[in-house]
Amino acid sequence: MVGLDIVEILKAILYGVVEGITEWLPVSSTGHMLLLDQFVALDVSQDFWDMFLVVIQLGAILAVCVLFFHELNPFSPRKSRAERKGTWSLWAKVVAACVPAAVIGIPLDDWMEEHLGSPYVIAAALIAYGVAFILIENARERHALELAAAGPSHARHMAPSAAAGGAQAADADARIQSIDELTWGVAMGIGLFQVLSIVPGTSRSGSTIIGGLLLGCSRAVAAEFTFYLAIPVMFGASGLRLVKYFLKGNAFAAAETTILLVGCVTAFVVSLAAIRFLMGFVKRHDFKPFGWYRIALGVAVIAYFALLG
Repeated sequence: MVGLDIVEILKAILYGVVEGITEWLPVSSTGHMLLLDQFVALDVSQDFWDMFLVVIQLGAILAVCVLFFHELNPFSPRKSRAERKGTWSLWAKVVAACVPAAVIGIPLDDWMEEHLGSPYVIAAALIAYGVAFILIENARERHALELAAAGPSHARHMAPSAAAGGAQAADADARIQSIDELTWGVAMGIGLFQVLSIVPGTSRSGSTIIGGLLLGCSRAVAAEFTFYLAIPVMFGASGLRLVKYFLKGNAFAAAETTILLVGCVTAFVVSLAAIRFLMGFVKRHDFKPFGWYRIALGVAVIAYFALLG
């Protein structure tokens, strides 16, 4: 049983900070948490750690519920009847898009945890999806600039500022510019991309954002829908992990409860800032910096563990 001391509380705060930042940026929160465990391990049982790794996400997802409460609230008196209907439609798309991840991810949850949690798998996923971000953004920019060069008739829908750079041009060229324009087909397609995130190091937000970009969404729409998809996914995953934890005969000691609460509260506060940052960032920049970060981190992880081995 864990003794409650300031060191463990500080560790829980650190984990909350890492979770709050990496859950929403497309850099893999689980990958970062597993890597952090290599250097700053909590003094807890293996069962508690496995549960903590997932349930700490509840703090992060509550930040989405707070920041997007109006957009997600179908009962808001400030919305017209048509807007409330649109909100219900959005929720239906979110739930439907989560079905593939639930159908495929739940049966494979234990197997993935046992076989694909190694640092090398995480590093490979970090690098692979980092390369994907860079290639996709480059392709989108080339396509947008080619349209702009072809003449006004091909680029008349672009904002005037889009000509200032490839990154802005690519976003202005995206077919889906608002969450209201998201079709059922695109929503389900993004949901299928979410299945890829069952591999540690992939990043749930990274896989769904990539899916959104490939299916014609602007960066802001891809990021926003990713936040919404996280709500049922994280609540479901956390509930499942808690059930497994208690079915094994475990119970929370006072110290463990404190560690979990501190981690969740920290993740909530940090997530508020991380989400605001990302939504502001994607309005002016592309996702390539995250791609380069993933590649650099993946290479560093491989080098570090190769030296240890």
